[in-house]
Amino acid sequence: MHHLTKEQLRALRDQLLKDKARLEAQLAGNQQFGLADSLGRTTGELSAYDNHPADLGTEVYERGKDIALNENAEQRLAAVNRALQDMETGQYGICKATGKPIPYERLEALPTAEYLVEATPEQQVSERRPAEERFLRPPFGRTSLDEHGDQTQFDGEDAWQIVESWGSSNTPAMAEDPQMTDYDEMAIEAEENEGFVQPIESFLATDLYGNQLSVVRNKQYREYMDKGEGEPLLEPDPSPEEAFPYS
Repeated sequence: MHHLTKEQLRALRDQLLKDKARLEAQLAGNQQFGLADSLGRTTGELSAYDNHPADLGTEVYERGKDIALNENAEQRLAAVNRALQDMETGQYGICKATGKPIPYERLEALPTAEYLVEATPEQQVSERRPAEERFLRPPFGRTSLDEHGDQTQFDGEDAWQIVESWGSSNTPAMAEDPQMTDYDEMAIEAEENEGFVQPIESFLATDLYGNQLSVVRNKQYREYMDKGEGEPLLEPDPSPEEAFPYS
């Protein structure tokens, strides 16, 4: 004898039929969420070549959302049809994992339920992540070698810094340093030395044969001296006449 009464089965069937009609109307009325339309029709243009990447990004996002909504509606409709089919065969309300009856209270809340609460597959939120995340770790993934003290070669972050030097859409408000006020210093690790490891390497110069040591008084040299690093005077500053002999 079935554990559900005729009145309970009738109420559940009516609910399932209402859900089926609503889902079928939803899928038919919105034309599959516009998935049959081309990108040109949704943007109103024959070509998207001259569009800003952000515009195309919005279209791709919306199209992905439409696909997800469409798949969700189709899955729910399939579950409703399975429940109605189980009613015809007398299997409705029986847990597919344990063979035990599903309480009416659960079916009333979820007419398409196929399992007892304790027997529902994957009750816990899965911690499995896409395989891509093991390959593309933000912000530079496997191409960043900064965390390895013995690695000094050109890496992904260096490649980005070169690209970033030609300009980006960032503003000081989006910089790593919350106190950033200068556009020239807002790039990722803008203070990082370029072309040299130790500051002294950037302002000591020699001739082709390693002779004629001289000091180039550049920005790094001034910062080096202001911080009191090394000898106070690596080389006497020239007099105005020596520095500007033709003035």
